[in-house]
Amino acid sequence: MVQVLSISGTIFALIALGWVLVRRGVFDGKALDVLGGYVVTCALPALIFRAVSSRPVGETFDAAYLLVLLVTSLALFGAGYWLLRGGFGCTPTAATFGAMGMSCANSGFVGYPMLGLALPGVAEHALALNMSFENLVMIPLVLALAEAEKARAAGATTAIGPLIARRLAGSPVILALFAGLAVAALGVPLPQVVTGPVNIVANSSAAVSLVVIGGGLAALTLRDLGALAWTVTATKLLVMPAIAFALLTGLAALGLAPAPASLGPALLVMTALPAMSIYPVLARRYGEVTTPAAVLLLQTLASFVTLTALLALLGLPA
Repeated sequence: MVQVLSISGTIFALIALGWVLVRRGVFDGKALDVLGGYVVTCALPALIFRAVSSRPVGETFDAAYLLVLLVTSLALFGAGYWLLRGGFGCTPTAATFGAMGMSCANSGFVGYPMLGLALPGVAEHALALNMSFENLVMIPLVLALAEAEKARAAGATTAIGPLIARRLAGSPVILALFAGLAVAALGVPLPQVVTGPVNIVANSSAAVSLVVIGGGLAALTLRDLGALAWTVTATKLLVMPAIAFALLTGLAALGLAPAPASLGPALLVMTALPAMSIYPVLARRYGEVTTPAAVLLLQTLASFVTLTALLALLGLPA
């Protein structure tokens, strides 16, 4: 248990550091915006580029891993949207982002640092798989639904496809993903003048991103939490990894499992993470402010317990 706590404790100690720095006035919102911008536009793309370019192209695609992630994420997104619309009476936009909070994990900011401690051998491999799926499937899905509802409410017909395509084409993460795939496909070793800076910037991703998450939570409060927030949190932290485990078990019985084998536990950790940190940022752009921010706070706090328990169940520190 001490080994387990050393992993989860390290992650949440850095989140707590960010919280303290903001609460004590060392950083403010503008500083967090700068640090967050650095992670999104520099550190995380560098990490993705290194993860993808440093391994054969075939390792960026793992059928069992991606199938489990696809089925789990889309099933939860659809069920979550239906539940929030019918059971809680949410608007289509609120239901869209609530479903996002149930099905989109923070693989870059929390998952990679945690796997870097628990399963360092496959941390970058799992990150590449998750980031590819999230940026090519889940985020476009959320944007499409949000933009469609925005257009409907405005009484206009908007060409959603080109809008999403433009946003994806300009995403540093997507550009880094395809650049890494190109380098891997060509099989040409990069010079030290390229790999050196990439490694330095990529290695800064974990620490800076966790501090930014903690700082962003400093201004939030649990006062607005209700049944909806608890439902989104429980679904993300408990139901999602449970479905992924059932699917992994079923596929293994059919002889289809992620390779290497340690990708299976890595996937379970990834599905048990809090929602991605851009979740409340995207929601804010469409008028959903209080609930997504409060949900992220609740998920971050609760995940200290749930992730620690999951690591112990999986026996990863051993």
